[in-house]
Parts: sequence; C-alpha cells; structure tokens
Amino acid sequence: MFIIDITYTVPLDELDSQLTAHRSYLDKYYAQNIFIASGRKEPRTGGIILALAADKAVIENIIKEDSFYICKLATYTVTEFIPTKYHPAVKDLLE
Repeated sequence: MFIIDITYTVPLDELDSQLTAHRSYLDKYYAQNIFIASGRKEPRTGGIILALAADKAVIENIIKEDSFYICKLATYTVTEFIPTKYHPAVKDLLE
C-alpha cells in the first residue's frame, strides 16, 4: 500500500483550473482498484491518495498522468507501508 502525499505549489485559483482533469485521473484509477481513498488536506495545502500497487515504480508512473503533475502545480511524496492491521472491509482489497 502507498500513501501519495500531494503538496500544492501554486495558488488555489490556478490549481482549480485543473480540478476536472484531476478528478478524471482519480476516477480512472478508482475503476482499476488502484486508488482506495483520496481527499484534500485541511487546511487546503494539498491532498492524500491511498493506493495499491505491486511496487513504488508503478505509483510513480501513475502520478505522471495527473494534471497537477503535468502542469507542475504540485509536488508528490510516495510512502510505502505494509498494513499489519486493518478493518475487515479492507481485506478483499489487500488480497
């Protein structure tokens, strides 16, 4: 499992111009069962995506498709972790 930590590097009005494209990007990877949760940080300085993939390189390539990345509106930090405890509803996703 991976935590994708997004930090905005531009004013929000500039970022908002890419929200529709960003949401389409999210939808694509939700449909593939790669993204399992996402949302903005509060205060609104960025966002978090929880993702499932075979390795970090897969996630790094997926990030390159995000309009925020393409338009240089944000920076990304990817942290891998191995869940040892999780809610039973998540079990099917992790198998």
